[in-house]
Amino acid sequence: MRSNRHEADIPAGAEPARLDVEGVEVGYEGRMVLSGLTFRLEHGTRAAVVGPNGAGKSTLFKALVGLLPLRSGRILIHGLPLGSHLDCVAYIPQRENVDWNFPVTVRDVVTMGRYGHLHWLQRPGKRDRALVDESLERMGIADLASRSINELSGGQQQRVFLARALAQEPHIFLMDEPFNGVDRVTQDATLDLLDHLREKDVTVLISTHDLNLAATRFDKVLLLNRALVAYGPADEVLGEENLVRAFGSSLLVKAGATLLVDECCPDGRMDCDDRDGRDGHLHEEPSARASPDLGITRKGRKNQGRSA
Repeated sequence: MRSNRHEADIPAGAEPARLDVEGVEVGYEGRMVLSGLTFRLEHGTRAAVVGPNGAGKSTLFKALVGLLPLRSGRILIHGLPLGSHLDCVAYIPQRENVDWNFPVTVRDVVTMGRYGHLHWLQRPGKRDRALVDESLERMGIADLASRSINELSGGQQQRVFLARALAQEPHIFLMDEPFNGVDRVTQDATLDLLDHLREKDVTVLISTHDLNLAATRFDKVLLLNRALVAYGPADEVLGEENLVRAFGSSLLVKAGATLLVDECCPDGRMDCDDRDGRDGHLHEEPSARASPDLGITRKGRKNQGRSA
């Protein structure tokens, strides 16, 4: 049974926490990154987004929270257009896209998850502080609450953002490559959080390069390569034919075994940027940096609007 949290935040007549993407096209600097993308993520579903580097995975997540405009199509949350909801969507970007020198403590960042529930100039109340404490404890970082965010390891920083999203009490949880470049403790904490969110019937969408993880821990898989290749249960989506369509020469098939080779970014980097494609591949977008409030900085300008 779904809890009644956020009832006041859901517009009258809204549907359950379903995510609909209908004919979406996204591009910038004169090039198309995603085209003709249509899928439905049902209420309470846990889905993985899988595809090669440059396939449009991060672009999809930014479009879902309004950080990138749509060239065409529409996105519906609770059956309503993007922006009709208040604070029901939590978004965790890749760590490479965050400015970790922003002068805030761990508790400050996690408390940001409550801002969407407060009125203008209202200070966090007793329940807000309790939810922040609970989120810090769940992610195993309560002892780091007074530390500056830039003093932490990569895995600890990731858990801070997970705690922030958890404190937000979201209906829909979006995570872009949360398992990339983090330690085992953080991986396990993230998987435990996914189980916790399932208990609360939260809709979850996560991008990952781990095909085995996508196949074993998610209800559905969205296979992407600048357009939708396939969407559905893992055993239907992650077949050899679909994988070859998505990954092309990055996929090696031998004696019934499938091996995925990451040909794009050296040393596991997901943020390399070849804007003119001279190395033979096309990256999703120019690099961008975000402060812990998820405002995106481009060419010295900061978008102060909330992402959800």
